[in-house]
Amino acid sequence: MERIYFIGINGIGMSGLAKIMKLKGYDVVGADLSRNYVTEELESLGIKVFGEHLAENVIGADLVVASSAIKSENSEIKKALELGIKIIKRGELLSILMNKEKGIAVAGTHGKTTTSSMLGSLLLDIDPTIVVGGILPEIGSNSRFGKTDVFIAEADESDNSFLYLTPEISIITNIEADHLENHGCLENIKKSFRQFMDQTSGEILVCDDCPEALELAKDRKNIKTYSIYKKESDIIATDIRVENFKTKFKVSIEGDEFGEFELSIPGNHNIQNALPVIYLAKKYGISKERIAQKLLNFKGAKRRYDILHSDKIRIIDDYAHHPTEIKATIQGAKTIEKNKTVAIFQPHRYSRVNFLLNEFKGSFEGVDEVILMPVFSAGEKNEFGVTLEKLKEKIGHKHCTIVEKNEEIEKIVESESESATFLFMGAGNISSLAHTIAENIGRIR
Repeated sequence: MERIYFIGINGIGMSGLAKIMKLKGYDVVGADLSRNYVTEELESLGIKVFGEHLAENVIGADLVVASSAIKSENSEIKKALELGIKIIKRGELLSILMNKEKGIAVAGTHGKTTTSSMLGSLLLDIDPTIVVGGILPEIGSNSRFGKTDVFIAEADESDNSFLYLTPEISIITNIEADHLENHGCLENIKKSFRQFMDQTSGEILVCDDCPEALELAKDRKNIKTYSIYKKESDIIATDIRVENFKTKFKVSIEGDEFGEFELSIPGNHNIQNALPVIYLAKKYGISKERIAQKLLNFKGAKRRYDILHSDKIRIIDDYAHHPTEIKATIQGAKTIEKNKTVAIFQPHRYSRVNFLLNEFKGSFEGVDEVILMPVFSAGEKNEFGVTLEKLKEKIGHKHCTIVEKNEEIEKIVESESESATFLFMGAGNISSLAHTIAENIGRIR
């Protein structure tokens, strides 16, 4: 049996592929410096997970898969090179699996995890393989090994690994400046998305509400557009309204009214995410009634407006860390959260804060208070002179404070006398704090 060794196996993208390879019959082993919520699932499948990176761990491996976060000086990388073991990136392994199937790839600066998870949920009836960047509640995992040739995957543009993919169908949710530490500028990002679209053999579903994405769609014959604003798009949502914490809307496809649907997750951005999913579910033979039922029951991927506690105090865990994502999350929150709303934000990476500093201006408009926590570095050094004071000034919210310690956040929640919603936002370890407070809230109040 061929042994595959994953360096950084607990990452959300790496762990999904590790599970798929184990289920395909490979001997899978890996290492990661930190345990998290996927580690136990990996171990339950019989995957050995080492807690440190040691050179001897890779001895006996036939293939090494390395996370993009792993540096060349990693001891396991060095040993694999010394032994002549082939090393590939996560994106390459995904392409090996997906490119020989009927691949549906979901790409975009924002929304790809929710969209790919929603699509996976709606197409479960046809037994697809799924690899997404979040935990999908319907399968309790970030991946599943299906028996058909339909393969749904989240396509990662952050390091251009999505350019390994040659999907049959692709969805482009939006295109915006992000991960500039890798891309340098927006034009380079657009160049990569243009190539990704070139590599799609069939239909490309493009959000008509994103000018950058629409620009790349010009003069292509295999485009279907979707929109919540433009009535001339191929797939449109109309009559949007919020009732009893549910977002309702009607959908028309190429001029014909298809039906009315409801979402349990808030925000116009999630209506946009749902439109290509509804179209593809219809294309794959899922009935309108089944689509409506599954959309209503879809609670979102883990860490996408994840309601951890709901009482007088509501605790929400959300992955938003880019200014656009923050605005979208707050817009969605304000459609259903009628009480005082406090955003607790952990900035992600010094490079992102530096490159997008100006974009944070006004990004927290709509909440009553903003609390800034220390930057989650993700292993970066602060070479940019980033400070929370600079970020606070740029955000420009009149009720913005800096809090350095988790214990202080717990005290703030504990002492809240009003009905309030606390939005814990960020891509780092702030999620653990949100979960801890949600678990303890009955004790501390």
